[in-house]
Amino acid sequence: MATTKRDYYEILGVGRNASEKDIRAAYRKLARKYHPDLNPNDKTAEAKFKEIGEAYEVLSDPQKRAKYDRYGHDWQMREAQEEAARKAGFDPSAFHGGTGGFNWESARSGGFWSTSNSGFDGFSDILDEILRGSAGGRSSWRTKAAPSRGQDVEHPLEISLAEAYTGTTRVLHIEGPENRRLEVKIPAGVKDGSRVRIAGEGSPGLMGGPKGDLYLVISVRPDPVFERKDDDLYVEVPVPLQTLILGGEVYVPTPKGTKLALKIPPETQNGKLFRLGGQGMPNLQGTGRGDLYAKVKAVLPTNLSQRERELFLELARLRS
Repeated sequence: MATTKRDYYEILGVGRNASEKDIRAAYRKLARKYHPDLNPNDKTAEAKFKEIGEAYEVLSDPQKRAKYDRYGHDWQMREAQEEAARKAGFDPSAFHGGTGGFNWESARSGGFWSTSNSGFDGFSDILDEILRGSAGGRSSWRTKAAPSRGQDVEHPLEISLAEAYTGTTRVLHIEGPENRRLEVKIPAGVKDGSRVRIAGEGSPGLMGGPKGDLYLVISVRPDPVFERKDDDLYVEVPVPLQTLILGGEVYVPTPKGTKLALKIPPETQNGKLFRLGGQGMPNLQGTGRGDLYAKVKAVLPTNLSQRERELFLELARLRS
């Protein structure tokens, strides 16, 4: 028995009039919730993640969304049929998918005649005859549709900030007539919304045409240590009170796990921002790097000894 697909709008939990921003926000929220990395060995979450990705792939693309709104889950088949009709020299506007019936004048002007008034389904049957080159009515003909390129496919992919900082590779499992394993490279510098093109890995073409492309739509997980603004990074660095007063050296972390030495001048104020030039995110277009900004955060001493308390009291008397 065939399985009925759920409505894409229902899957993302948005209305049919939802804006592109609303669709993207709904997708990101659900993708984070059901991502396999956050739900290891949970087949239900994995299935939901795939379902969410499929819905977003269509509704995030204005052209695909318009076709889905018109034809529902059959939009790709209907589109292919219309394209085949054009290639075969017929006017696909004579057929209104499932709701409008048959336009006789358009059919005549397109060189097509039928006694069926079954809408797009009738067109599909006749189109099958055209593509098979079988007899139709009183005469027979053989028409071959020209090859056409396959559809581009989008696939959501979530990575960490560290992976975006250094670049990474991922293994995807592509479902289709022949399930296959595909290793893809994610360049350093990608950000939320970046699209990584994998040429020739999309849907198969019609009538032997070339495949479309695969586009990885990148989502970068929020990082607990670093905040990203374009290609710049911001991080808080704890500094002992005595180092802020007397000066010294502290170490600033980077997303790849290394640390950079930072000199703290004497009498540095709490919250001061230090710029480490060229230590931020790499630019995706290869034009250098952003900067890393370290914000010092004073660490006050605790569990003071009697002598330490006396020294602070002395300092207080001197400062007053």
